[in-house]
Amino acid sequence: MDNKLNVNKTDSKSVMKFLIPSLIGVFIFLFPIPWNGSINIPVGIISDWLANALKPVAPTLVTAFILISAIVTLATTLFKPKAILNNKLLSKLFVSGPFYLAVKILGAIFVLMVYTQTGPEMIISGDTGGTMLSLLQTLIAWFFAASFLIPLLMDFGIMEYTGTFIRDFTQPLFKLPGRSAIDLLASWVGNCNVGVVLTTTQYEQGYYTGREAITIASCFSAVSLPFCLVIAAMLKVEHLFLPFYAILVITGVISVIIMTRIPPLSRYPDEYYAPVGKQVNEVVPEGITKNQWALRLAVAKAQTAPDFKGVMYKGVEMFLGIVFSLTPIVISFGTIALILATYTPIFDWMSIPFGYYLKFLGLEDAFAAAPATIVGFVDMFIPAILAANVASLKTRFVIGVLSLVQIIYITEVGTLIITSKMPIDFKGILAIFLEKTIIAIPIIVLLTNLFGIA
Repeated sequence: MDNKLNVNKTDSKSVMKFLIPSLIGVFIFLFPIPWNGSINIPVGIISDWLANALKPVAPTLVTAFILISAIVTLATTLFKPKAILNNKLLSKLFVSGPFYLAVKILGAIFVLMVYTQTGPEMIISGDTGGTMLSLLQTLIAWFFAASFLIPLLMDFGIMEYTGTFIRDFTQPLFKLPGRSAIDLLASWVGNCNVGVVLTTTQYEQGYYTGREAITIASCFSAVSLPFCLVIAAMLKVEHLFLPFYAILVITGVISVIIMTRIPPLSRYPDEYYAPVGKQVNEVVPEGITKNQWALRLAVAKAQTAPDFKGVMYKGVEMFLGIVFSLTPIVISFGTIALILATYTPIFDWMSIPFGYYLKFLGLEDAFAAAPATIVGFVDMFIPAILAANVASLKTRFVIGVLSLVQIIYITEVGTLIITSKMPIDFKGILAIFLEKTIIAIPIIVLLTNLFGIA
């Protein structure tokens, strides 16, 4: 715990500084409300409004961000201007190694082709580069809203307060600190990408070890309830949504309990981010109640929270990091992955063992459904698209739940994890995805049988 924190100051003014912003943050990120005939959360409503408002200019904005990122990064690499190298924010945005410079340039080429509709069909198609450009427009709206609102969850003490209580459950079950529950909720009812950003930021601030952060980002980043409804409808199992969602939740919990105890997750370093060290302390000292200690930690955290100007600066820094560093990588990796999925048989070949696996577990149309078991590594929509025409309702049901449990797709979440400071690379993400798939399928099938779905 940061020694500068005063854990003994709990006067009413200090408590209000913790309580008011934290409750606003909980409402914005975690409180489901009816909206336009569905269920959404305030940050989702704000993001959707922003996405609609920017829709006419969004393709141009995204293209401009990616082109600027590539051009300025290339210029910085070649000419090393002091104005960028000596500026903390600009150097973070535009100083890259050879690999990520190449990725940014490739992203600029892809987005320019898609924007001008010039070039090979496999790149500019609506199934590949077009899909990625559309996804980025939505993502940018989400991240713009989240960048300025996430401090309400992170900086004013709510994670310290809840973490002290929930640790008794998360530690024995998942080998994680209590504060991870806030990440889970922020992802589950909101947006999994926002959950990953929240997790990576917490790691960089010293509140998770490398192993904890990777576990949370890869296993706790779920999808929102409205998206689950969309997938169920695409697979024509929406009339079974209650058991569908129940099986999704149960499978998610059981798979995390198993995966945290075996490689590869168990082998990641239990070390805090070196530049900051450990900043978390959920263990209650002797002679004080759990509630008192939780309140003291929360109030102490709130005392160190930035003022309005500081929150705005952090929001700008986070958002610029996303648009200039992340979007070129997302469109590069995502377009390549979608080209492989759409124009090559590679996923058909790779899925043959899963066809035998599904057949062994008693599912009909096993080999027809098999590609959908692994293509979720590319994007979360593709499994539902591939499985939509599978004849067996039970098999479609299983594939739908599986696609929502996997949720480490490389077009968004996977790239966010890989490009973070967490100690994990592409091979690690792929290994976690495959392991989660192998573990989850028999659990889903068993629960589907228990619920009597056929």
